[in-house]
Amino acid sequence: MNVRTACTVLLVASLSIASLGRADERAQPAANEVLNRYGKRAARLHDPSALVRDGDRTWLFSTGWLVSSWHSTDLVEWQRGPSVFREMPAWVRDVLPDQRGHFWAPDVIKINGSFLLYYSVSSFGKNSSAIALATAASLNPESDDYGWTDQGIVIQSTATDDFNAIDPAIIQTDAGELWMAYGSFWSGLQLIQLDPATGLRLDPMAAPVPLAWSKEIEAAHIVERDGWFFLFLNHGICCRGVESTYEIRVGRSRSITGPYFDREGRSLRHGGGTLLLASDGPFIGPGHANVTLRPEGDLLHCHFYDATEQGRSFLAIMPIEWDAWGWPVVPAATP
Repeated sequence: MNVRTACTVLLVASLSIASLGRADERAQPAANEVLNRYGKRAARLHDPSALVRDGDRTWLFSTGWLVSSWHSTDLVEWQRGPSVFREMPAWVRDVLPDQRGHFWAPDVIKINGSFLLYYSVSSFGKNSSAIALATAASLNPESDDYGWTDQGIVIQSTATDDFNAIDPAIIQTDAGELWMAYGSFWSGLQLIQLDPATGLRLDPMAAPVPLAWSKEIEAAHIVERDGWFFLFLNHGICCRGVESTYEIRVGRSRSITGPYFDREGRSLRHGGGTLLLASDGPFIGPGHANVTLRPEGDLLHCHFYDATEQGRSFLAIMPIEWDAWGWPVVPAATP
């Protein structure tokens, strides 16, 4: 290669790099617009729980070291709170000897003046798992009555079972009944009834109710609205950053125990589920949906993987609406 040719190659390469830089600069505002439309928050978290109010702050909990907590006064700016536990409950290593304290996918509800927090103890890709309960009188770390008490295991699965005891999702019905949906892969999502007085199983011998199945399924959430129970869930694979294939689907039933069907009449027990929210540009793999019904407008929040942040997971909070047939729609996802 002579000098003139070498200079030409370097010039072309420099122009190409400069063009790529300008393309990135042009793409970033468009990506930010998409992320803003879906309500990206600065909170880096995974598997957010329901929103729950205590005093002037809204709290949620997420996967993390001994269960992570977050709080906000306006649902926009979020601050990290303390871990739920200071050390692992004693029973954990008896059930899972290799567990080091990274607990998954909590959910929380307030009943009779007490906060009930359900959390998963497991390891990736295995169904040797347990869902346990912790209770507290206050979520405010400065309160005199702050402090979590572990109440032990609610339900457990082992390698010989056909289900996975993770991803608890709690609902108290309008009739006052307390239920927990849960499950991941294996035989899918299931439902058990809880005792509102204790938060534990109402009848430990009662067989779980099958709710939904698909080859790749988890992250149940149930909402009661206008005489319907809506089952939100995830199809796809999580936890792979921008390669994640999570998408949020939904079905409904007149009874909390089902059967649940999607818009097309397909049973969720046989792979059905109407698509509600999927990847969109830099907004990748939305998962672990929670719906909050409010007089001022209903909200859906979830985690997603941000392609502009190397696939890290963040919190998103966005409006959710209901169409003329009573089905949920997310305006941010409407073309």
